[in-house]
Amino acid sequence: MKATQKDFAAIAPRAAREANVFFLCGPDEAGVFEAAARITELLADPGERVELSGADLRRDPVRLGDEARSTSLFGDSRHIFVRASGDEAAEAVEILLGGEAAPCPVLIAASGATDKSKTAKLLADRKDALVAMFWPPDLKSVAATVRQIADKEGVRIDGALAERIARAAGLDVRLARSEIEKMALYLDASASAPRSADPAVFDAIGASTEEDGFMPIVNAVLGGETGRLAGELRRMRELGLNPVAVLLAFERRAAQLAALAAKLGPRGDTRALIEAEKAARRIFWKDERDLGNQLKRWRGKRLERLVDKLTGLHRAMLANSQAAELLLCQGLAEIARAATPKN
Repeated sequence: MKATQKDFAAIAPRAAREANVFFLCGPDEAGVFEAAARITELLADPGERVELSGADLRRDPVRLGDEARSTSLFGDSRHIFVRASGDEAAEAVEILLGGEAAPCPVLIAASGATDKSKTAKLLADRKDALVAMFWPPDLKSVAATVRQIADKEGVRIDGALAERIARAAGLDVRLARSEIEKMALYLDASASAPRSADPAVFDAIGASTEEDGFMPIVNAVLGGETGRLAGELRRMRELGLNPVAVLLAFERRAAQLAALAAKLGPRGDTRALIEAEKAARRIFWKDERDLGNQLKRWRGKRLERLVDKLTGLHRAMLANSQAAELLLCQGLAEIARAATPKN
């Protein structure tokens, strides 16, 4: 089965019933992870969640099949979530498909890959698999998704507020969902007891825009500007930015760099690529300098290591939420030092 963001909502329920392997790809990382969350919701019995990274499977491709056909400690159901970069999981998926017993559901989020990748080609024509491709969304589509999320949370909002939330989240559905959940908590709203929200409620929860909050620290760290790091970390605390939301901004930028690096190739012209992407309106003019700078620093194996570092940091922060800010600050300092040009 194949899908795009246009028909994913219609196809997802049938895919969750009939498919075992879900390859969710494309440059819209937020859409990819939102789709993974939706598939998980639709599974009849998702059970225990087992997380693997693409790097894990690249080192040990047999592991995916072993995990997918084993039972949990207490014999309950399980599903596997793989956070991959590009085609890291291709060999593991090929081995998985060669097994005899049906595996548990396997969801692969690969925002650096496309529906033309090797992994996608292994799965696209199979009835027991889904390949879904997600392109960067526009404001209208994200606003519509925001309203759907709000309805589920019992928060009634109009179109104008939905668009404002979408803009504040940088068109990232995950961040928009977080804002809606905070609004529901603030209003004591639920699906069974809905409440209406207006702009004053959104202002009250202290939402910060991506431009005002996230991108200065993202650009300082990935650009290797260690002299700015202390000030940016202090500003992050003063603004009260959520550490996980900040990390998600780094993950989105890493996915964007991976997509650009794939187009650039080993000997491409970085400046020409950035100009072409800007002309096609796939990047904003204000990001041009920073993306060009970061693309020179983060390519090939270095970019793979960056993705692995961010994945590991994400896990550590979720496992120890009380120390999330400290873990984030330590991780970002390490990344900034790694990005600093060597004399």
